[in-house]
Amino acid sequence: MRNEDISAMNQYQLTDWLPTTQKEMKLRGWDEVDVVLFSGDAYVDHPSFGAAVVGRLLEAEGLRVAIVPQPNWRDDLRDFKKMGRPRLFFAVSAGCMDSMVNKYTANRRLRSEDAYTPDGRHDMRPEYATIVYAQTLRKLFPDTPVILGGIEASLRRLTHYDYWQEKLQKCILCDSGADLIIYGMGEKPLADLCQRLRQANVETLTRATLRQLVANMPQTVAIYSRMDVPQSIQESDIVLHSHEECLRDKRKQAENFRHIEEESNKLHAQRIIQAVDGRYAVVNPPYPPMSQAELDHSFDLPYTRLPHPKYKGKRIPAFDMIKFSVNLHRGCFGGCAFCTISAHQGKFIVSRSKESILREVEAITRMPDFKGYLSDLGGPSANMYAMRGNDTTLCERCKRPSCIHPKVCPNLNTDHRPLLDIYRSVDALPKIKKSFIGSGVRYDLLLHQSKDETINRAAREYTRELITHHVSGRLKVAPEHTSPRVLDLMRKPPFEQFYEFKRIFDRINKEEGLNQQIIPYFISSHPGCTEEDMAELAVITKGLDFHLEQVQDFTPTPMTVSTEAWYTGLHPYTLQPVYSAKTQAEKLAQRMFFFWYKPEERQKITSALRRMNRPDLIGKLYPAPMGKTGWKKKK
Repeated sequence: MRNEDISAMNQYQLTDWLPTTQKEMKLRGWDEVDVVLFSGDAYVDHPSFGAAVVGRLLEAEGLRVAIVPQPNWRDDLRDFKKMGRPRLFFAVSAGCMDSMVNKYTANRRLRSEDAYTPDGRHDMRPEYATIVYAQTLRKLFPDTPVILGGIEASLRRLTHYDYWQEKLQKCILCDSGADLIIYGMGEKPLADLCQRLRQANVETLTRATLRQLVANMPQTVAIYSRMDVPQSIQESDIVLHSHEECLRDKRKQAENFRHIEEESNKLHAQRIIQAVDGRYAVVNPPYPPMSQAELDHSFDLPYTRLPHPKYKGKRIPAFDMIKFSVNLHRGCFGGCAFCTISAHQGKFIVSRSKESILREVEAITRMPDFKGYLSDLGGPSANMYAMRGNDTTLCERCKRPSCIHPKVCPNLNTDHRPLLDIYRSVDALPKIKKSFIGSGVRYDLLLHQSKDETINRAAREYTRELITHHVSGRLKVAPEHTSPRVLDLMRKPPFEQFYEFKRIFDRINKEEGLNQQIIPYFISSHPGCTEEDMAELAVITKGLDFHLEQVQDFTPTPMTVSTEAWYTGLHPYTLQPVYSAKTQAEKLAQRMFFFWYKPEERQKITSALRRMNRPDLIGKLYPAPMGKTGWKKKK
């Protein structure tokens, strides 16, 4: 932690953070707590960190909450015992990322650092942290309810493919021994749970009482025997193929996933039931999207916006990244096939009010080390703020996972004026020198031609404003690939739109006398992608004068269309076969084309192109040198 962070911390007392030890409990005059929250991340009291949001929300509901960040699971388990038995329940989260995605690359190699851990250490959280924490608590406190949350539990709520064990895994409740999953964003379910506890006048919560209280509570998952399934199985329920059937038949796993994704993206979803181990995992439909007032409340809670003082002198990489950033909205309607944002946050955009955003910006300007520059005014996608369906009755009947693929929905309001107003209002604050947009920009929304010319004009105005005032030298966009077939499987727009956006970007830079770069993101080894597709990508990006930096291999993560296609070999919506590069050799053969410009890759690439019978691409990547007369030298 830098001297500036320590200076900022000195303006607070230890009791301004939620307690992490018995000593901190005593400073508050508490003898016990209502909820103990175990997190795989370091405790950073900031609205970008899930444990802080959950803790502050429960505090606002009148509960006494303690946080145990990154407990040691390898010693005598003192971290799990130190806060004692909570009056109500234990809450468990692996952290802001799935613990396996957080730990390993697509090649199953250890990442260079754990961004959510002090000094980036790798040894502060276990693999499958949710399961390890929950099993430990169940062993130590067999009668106390354990509730799971966070992205790891949320996206493992039904049978899912685990890339690191290379097999299908059950609902995470089966292996963890926990009582309940609260999936998705947790504010509404937790507020409802607190209200139910108050109404029931619960003094000490037991597992049996919790089961009764949440039997029909939305956005939860629980395991029941057939006799105990609430309201029995209804005709309106979606009954999936059982876990055991999916183990025997990959096609059934693919069929299951379409239902899971569609119900995750509907305003009025159905209950989902799946048999597993002779019992049933019951997924209750999610709550409606949060209101703006509810989202404002979540962001306006009394965060210190700083790491807990216990980390004094240590660097937390993820905190450094978001310290001076502001999240404007929740949700993403892009529906990218490889992305988990909509699976966890939903596709419906919920935007903060301008007043709430400005309050957070003002709080940032009061931080001692703030120099006047905001690193990001963004969200899951940079430019979806305040966008929604014009006719909500159409949205209520819709089950499309994406509002912009294969084409932009004609009911979608793509007006960029509310976002322009936010940018300009923030930049008008006296202590703001510049605000940058660090989140990925959806250029397909900027290029979309609405029937309303006012909206088209606003998109052009936003594009110029973005490029001239909010780029810190490099603008991130994510075309992801160049092949029309692969892009369609990814649910991404045609690459021609990237060409068009780059032309606009270059023209505005020239007009404004700027020297800025576009930094495109690309993925190799995505389902449907072949070596030849990657070779053509290399030629196309060379033609654009790109030496690619932001690239990655596809990583199969739980609950995405791409992962299901990768594992089953079938597209979940069409059940048609889809090729995927799976072996290390196949994946490396695709990845090397990103780096055609490196001398050490040239021989391997030319050999591969000859094997593919594509010598034409060799000449495009490596044209023969010219002689003095201008003619190509003979070999």
